[in-house]
Amino acid sequence: MPDEARLDQGDSGLKPASEGWFVVNVADAAWFVHDAFGAGASFESREFPFGDFGININVLQPGQPLCLYHAEHAQEGFLVLAGECLLLVNEEGRPLRAWDFFHCPADVAHVIVGAGDGLSIVLAVGARPEQEHIEYPRSDLAERHGASAVETTSNPQEAYTRAGHERPRPERPPYWDDLPWS
Repeated sequence: MPDEARLDQGDSGLKPASEGWFVVNVADAAWFVHDAFGAGASFESREFPFGDFGININVLQPGQPLCLYHAEHAQEGFLVLAGECLLLVNEEGRPLRAWDFFHCPADVAHVIVGAGDGLSIVLAVGARPEQEHIEYPRSDLAERHGASAVETTSNPQEAYTRAGHERPRPERPPYWDDLPWS
């Protein structure tokens, strides 16, 4: 039976420093900021990742994509908790609003983009298959939203680097006081 994990204070919040169960409030979790892809709370650490699935909360400004347009060999789910978003899925755009859920089966190309007049908050959950494979297709639709790879690739580092994106920074976003848990 697993023991309670130890949580250590990182650069931007608490993160697991051992195996086991734990409870952490979103306001206290480790946060990251990316100039192009918004901000988010991560509940795991590089040293102690979750084995079966990933989960995080993302905050997007209007027009800001959550990541690059991609398809992977894993199921994902996205729940819009607040605000408005635009879902780009299989080269189509679909509006999303608070409490809309997007079920994304494996191998479906997608990305979520912040929309509307204010911040949007999205809960993202994704399976972690034994053999991970992801493809970043070149997409005119995603390009119009700043979310396309320069050319189709299955190498994440290449996709983000060639598109001119750095790694996220461990910090809280400048609009922290506008978030419901701050």
